[in-house]
Formats: sequence, structure tokens, C-alpha cells
Amino acid sequence: MKKLFTFFAILAMATSLQAQTPKANLIKDWERARAYTKEYLDAMPETGFALKPTKEMRSFAGQMLHLSDAIYGIVGMATDVAPTAKDLEKSNDVAKASVTEKVLAAYDFAINAIKNAPDAKLGESIKLFGRFDVTRGQAIDKAFEHQTHHRGQATVYIRLAGATPPAEKLF
Repeated sequence: MKKLFTFFAILAMATSLQAQTPKANLIKDWERARAYTKEYLDAMPETGFALKPTKEMRSFAGQMLHLSDAIYGIVGMATDVAPTAKDLEKSNDVAKASVTEKVLAAYDFAINAIKNAPDAKLGESIKLFGRFDVTRGQAIDKAFEHQTHHRGQATVYIRLAGATPPAEKLF
């Protein structure tokens, strides 16, 4: 009986490890980032979308649209999928509903592009922005890092608007 239990425990671990491919982990992280960013968008009051802490800074909506533009651009380059939107930040949109829709669409684009990218292709080298030698997978990581950076900046905007930002969401 003990050997049977050990066999099934090892089988379960092996199955679990197989499901955790680099691409599966990327997708899981992007899905989590989408949900977390939605919490940020939901936490900001409608009036806060136009909030600019200083005149030189982006508005809260501008931060979110900027990270969306980068998602489309970088993930599009990394996966050879043409972005379905661009120049969102230039729209100067500050309406909560439409900004939220545009931001979530950018995450959906990334998730679908990564899902459809052949695993072997993620290791290929590309020149990001015509000057950085990275693999396609590294470019996707840079897009993830960028969206995390700008979402993190949005914490201050939410506080300035008198609202409470979401708690950390590492997993």
C-alpha cells in the first residue's frame, strides 16, 4: 500500500511539473496581472482617472493607457502578432469605463498572443526597439516588468484620490 501511495504521489508531482512550462507560467502571470490591474482600475474613483499629481506627470488614465500601449507594442514584437490597438495614451481618454475596457483588452491581447506563440519561438533572438538583443521570451518579460512598474506608480494616484489601492497579489 505504501508503494502504491508513493507511486501516485510521484505521478502527481510529475504531472504538476509538466503543467508548469515556461509558457504556462507566463500565461499564469499575465492572467494574474490582468486581474490585479482590474482591481486598480476598480479602486480608482471615476473622478480620479483624470488626476495628475503634478502638471508634468501622466494622469492615472494616462498611466494605464501607457502601460497598455507598451503591452501591445512589446508583446506584439515578441510574438509577431500585429497589435490590435496603438497610441491609446494619445487619446487622452479619462473615462473610467472606456479606459478600463482598453486596458483589459491589452492584457487579453498579450495573453492570447503568448498562448498562440510556439514554445520553440520564445527562445529566438530578436532586436527589441531595433537596439536590444533579447529573446522573444525576454521581451515578454520586459513588457511584464513595464506594466508592473506603471501599475505600481498608480498606487500613489489612488491614495491621492482618497481611495485604497488593492493589496499585493503575488500569486
